[in-house]
Amino acid sequence: MKYTRLTKQQLEELHPEFINFLATQSITADEWKDIKENKPEVAEEEIDVFSDLIWEGVLAKVNYLENVSSQQMHLFHLTEKEMKLLSVKVMNPKIDLTTTEGFAWFKKNWQSDFVEYLTASKAYSEDKNLDKFELIQQGAVITKGDLYQWFDNIIN
Repeated sequence: MKYTRLTKQQLEELHPEFINFLATQSITADEWKDIKENKPEVAEEEIDVFSDLIWEGVLAKVNYLENVSSQQMHLFHLTEKEMKLLSVKVMNPKIDLTTTEGFAWFKKNWQSDFVEYLTASKAYSEDKNLDKFELIQQGAVITKGDLYQWFDNIIN
């Protein structure tokens, strides 16, 4: 398995897609029931393959990721050739960017001496989707990129 298995809830939400996946493998509903009961390891493998297919599709479409902690924001723009990073660090220990109040402080004080910025870019490894997935595993979430674009416009 290349990525992680989808959760039970995710699998339930993707039930129609999973049925189609099984159909492409020429597995009927009765056969699937038999596989689950008599060959659970085969059922697990099928779920793993399906999970990887879903992850591949999602990761191929991801353009922006955000990883926000109490004192830092790591905003990623995932272009065709590289990963671009906008990093924001708040030097005021009383501010927590994960709270509404902390983010409101930041929006008012983003130009103050208490905020540092860093930009960087990095080429992908051999596997672009795996690079994206590793950022998600480290806590990043998929976004539409509004925050990244706002900063990018200000910086440039």
